[in-house]
Amino acid sequence: MKKLKKLVLTGAAGRLGSHLREPLSKMADEFVASDIVDDIGNLYPGETYVRADITSLDAMIDLLADADMVVHFGAIGDERDFETLLGPNFIGAYNVWEAAHRGNVRRVVYASSIHAVGMYPKTEHIDTHVPHRPDTFYGLAKCFAEDLGRMYWEKRGLESVCLRICSCAQVTNARALGTWLSYGDLVQLVARAIDTPVTAFTVVYGVSNNDRAPLDNSAADYLGYRPQDNAEQFAAQILSEAPVGDPTDLAQTRHGGPFAATKLGESGLATMNIIDDTKLT
Repeated sequence: MKKLKKLVLTGAAGRLGSHLREPLSKMADEFVASDIVDDIGNLYPGETYVRADITSLDAMIDLLADADMVVHFGAIGDERDFETLLGPNFIGAYNVWEAAHRGNVRRVVYASSIHAVGMYPKTEHIDTHVPHRPDTFYGLAKCFAEDLGRMYWEKRGLESVCLRICSCAQVTNARALGTWLSYGDLVQLVARAIDTPVTAFTVVYGVSNNDRAPLDNSAADYLGYRPQDNAEQFAAQILSEAPVGDPTDLAQTRHGGPFAATKLGESGLATMNIIDDTKLT
């Protein structure tokens, strides 16, 4: 692939963003990492850091000026009350797409989530065309952004690839045996979303090649995403330590896991053992 002239990553200080910075810095002549922290640490060759708030349309217009593409990972990454999520997760998404449109950006690669369809039963093998079925206000924001992306494609010709990321963290529970997305596969997925010549509006699940994956990406095969990792390597240990299954527990029976069981506005991550393995430069 020919290098992009300018590539922007929002949410660069987050855990997933930290694993994307180095590989994305190699895909463009100018790579701009952005977040709201004061300092992001040492920079990779070709990388610059710009502090910018996604809740400001003017800031996004400045950030995306002359960009070819934007990889939008900036948001609150957990369930909160609607008012808290409104700025970064709803309005922030609008600001990124609107700024991309005004700046003639070719494509938005968006960190969507399984939580856009999190209330589907795990026994249902779902594809990328099922109707939205969010499990939280957080998931609702992902539905909004996906619909925003489709509308900007159909009305304004701005391409979008919406990555419904599942469990991109170390495998610590039985659910993740099906939903795990390794960091290596995350990087490959984002790279394919960038280097595929034409994507129009695309939805794809961010999941590794797990034996127990309950998700169907066949409609997005043209991206060329071919995950390499499989959570089955962790199955023996995880299942030997897992509690007895409870078919009445929404956290165990729905695609959204603990987010499906939590009350609206209350943290979904609070009941999950997410290991902070943010990559440090």
